[in-house]
Amino acid sequence: MQISQEAVHVRRRRVAVSALVLIVVLIVLLASCMSRGPGTPQAGGTAAQAAASDAPDSTPSQQPTATPSQETKPPEHPSATTRLTQVDRITGAITPKSVVANGHGLVIANNMMYSHTMTMYDASTRKLEATIPDSVDLSSLGVKGHPGTSRGAPVEAAFTKDGRYAYVSNYSMYGVGFGPHGVDVCKPSDGFDASYLYRVDTKTMKVDQAIKVGAVPKYVAITPDQKTVLVTNWCDYTLSIIDRAKAKVVDTVKIGPMPRGIAVAPDGRTAFVTAMWTDHVYKVDLTDPPEQAPVFVSPGDRMRHLDVSPDGKYLYAVSATHIISKIDAHTGTIVDEADVGQDPRSMAISPDGTALYVVNYDVGSMSKIRTEDMKVLQTVTTDAHPIGITYEPTTQTVWVACYGGSILVFDDKDVT
Repeated sequence: MQISQEAVHVRRRRVAVSALVLIVVLIVLLASCMSRGPGTPQAGGTAAQAAASDAPDSTPSQQPTATPSQETKPPEHPSATTRLTQVDRITGAITPKSVVANGHGLVIANNMMYSHTMTMYDASTRKLEATIPDSVDLSSLGVKGHPGTSRGAPVEAAFTKDGRYAYVSNYSMYGVGFGPHGVDVCKPSDGFDASYLYRVDTKTMKVDQAIKVGAVPKYVAITPDQKTVLVTNWCDYTLSIIDRAKAKVVDTVKIGPMPRGIAVAPDGRTAFVTAMWTDHVYKVDLTDPPEQAPVFVSPGDRMRHLDVSPDGKYLYAVSATHIISKIDAHTGTIVDEADVGQDPRSMAISPDGTALYVVNYDVGSMSKIRTEDMKVLQTVTTDAHPIGITYEPTTQTVWVACYGGSILVFDDKDVT
């Protein structure tokens, strides 16, 4: 049988084309596998699921982790060389007492206790993302003895490293089974009722957990390994140590009268705590918590707030008079001081550790301090009664909460 040369050529072309298509498919599949890498989910999975399984912050009680809305950009200039410039003033139905950035593009403000709300903002657009009420059904969160709706009174917040959760202290709780409620001047023997620490999920913008702590909880901090939450209890004169996975207090340490500020060393082994009715900073060994925390250093009258340098070498302590102290975190030696406006309240430190930002409540201002020599570099005017402050790293801005009903935003990335 004779086969035409034309048919042979057609078959050869078809075989060549098929071989070429097969090679292209193999190259595409190989490239996909190489780009995916060992930590990327296979078909049918998602990046969020992979992050949830691998994230160091994950615990059995909270999966998955958050997907950051923005990434932190390395600063072009050290913070000690830049200048503050006001770029926004946020208002609305707010009375902000504190403001905290989650490091991934969100900022929470806890409004004055009788406002009963928390407000969440997009750090880039500075638009309101959600208003979160402090009203909760505690029974739905596994808390017994308080049927119906209970209300809190948000004070301070601390975010997990991944930005997913905010732990928020409540001055007091209001509802069935609560009372007597705390007051500003108090002592443990007064018998004020214990309050609760809320956990707010930034994906749902809802309170999804409530943890019983002491009377009138104030400041909140999370250890670097993300396993422990610390809360100062104003009227109990104590520090609550909370196991995040168990969502319960596992240790309680006695502090001086009216404990407030907390700073955790970068290695997570030590916490430093201030007490407002003393001139002391206390030191707590978190690996073996003592019954009573020893005094570490006594920098000045009415110690209020603390920050620690990123390398853990120095503490920066706020006295309610007008002095910011730089303290050797190992020896307790006061190595330098800065004199700022009357009645400084809260403080933030830049991620590179070169600058401090302090709000001065009585005089309506914010001071920027160079940490190297504690020189006041700049003082800017704020609205009346600035009380809370945070550094927002994704935009390199400083947010200031003013009690009267505003949040001011200052850009701090340009050298002028």
